[in-house]
Amino acid sequence: MTRGLGDNSGLAPTIRVTVKMFNSLSPYAGGCAPKRLEVPAGTIIGDLAARFRVPTDEIFLVLLNGKDVTRQLGAPVNLARELDDGDEVALSGPVPYSWGYGAPIV
Repeated sequence: MTRGLGDNSGLAPTIRVTVKMFNSLSPYAGGCAPKRLEVPAGTIIGDLAARFRVPTDEIFLVLLNGKDVTRQLGAPVNLARELDDGDEVALSGPVPYSWGYGAPIV
């Protein structure tokens, strides 16, 4: 069935995103293989973390389409960023020898 202009079927708009989890977070996604999801429009990164039951205090890096969306080093990760259709989100726990493991910031 083709939907046309003026369709009032009541279906909420959705977008498709890809989620990847690395390091200590990969078990929450059953491994680090990409997960392709259809989610409601307006979904934020924090919604994805909740969907996979990832404790937000375990997320040390958030990449959106390959770019870090956190405002500054050492700041809480930006989980409020709204997603667009086709976005790729990567979540990571601390990486050895990084500030998340207590290494000094140079």
